[in-house]
Amino acid sequence: MTDKNKRFTKGIIRKREDLTSDLWKVWIEPGEKFNFDPGQYCTVGYKDIERPYSIASSPDEDLIELFIELVPKPLGNLTPLLHKLNVGAEITLRKRPKGIFKFQSQFKNHIMISTVTGVAPFVSMIRSIDFKNTDYKIWIFEGASFIDEFGYSNELTSVSKTNEKISFTPTCSRPDDPKNSSWKGVTGRVNKIFSSIYDLENIEKEDTILYACGHPDMVSDVEKKYSNKFNFIEEKFWKP
Repeated sequence: MTDKNKRFTKGIIRKREDLTSDLWKVWIEPGEKFNFDPGQYCTVGYKDIERPYSIASSPDEDLIELFIELVPKPLGNLTPLLHKLNVGAEITLRKRPKGIFKFQSQFKNHIMISTVTGVAPFVSMIRSIDFKNTDYKIWIFEGASFIDEFGYSNELTSVSKTNEKISFTPTCSRPDDPKNSSWKGVTGRVNKIFSSIYDLENIEKEDTILYACGHPDMVSDVEKKYSNKFNFIEEKFWKP
């Protein structure tokens, strides 16, 4: 077996769902069993270009679910190529997942802040937690410029309505844009609004973990303001 075969396996795109012209989901069938922890990412490759993508599926699902945003050239390298791939296309997949951005089970309170595709690892975590046998409390905040960018709003809204341990708050940062005319929910940037909704004063730091995932500016702002107040972990999406 060559060194490359030890490190890589193939992946086949089995399903694709386009949300907007530059946001889509893909479900990849790995060439062999792919074990990961909720919150981790996989490294996808095509035509010798590789990039990490957070996994939205839970470890017990057969397909690896990804939520991807197209970044056009010259900034984007891999996403313009992946955007052209349809069901049946083959990509490469590094066999080992990576990332320390995982569910921190030692804490009771979990505040999760994300922008657009940054919600993916939180979806994986929510799908994986056995809420019947835990006393976790989880607050998910997701920010987007346009309401059609909320890739998992139906799923997270449904879960929050049926599980009192979960709260989901999507917020639109451009409520006056005509594309968002139907929006009746929270408005503003996610890193600005979550503290006004969540009662930060009546929470014990030692029992609380704050996660931030997505746009680096959002993550940096949350880190600057709150990493000294809560236990903090981050995942910045740098490379397209």
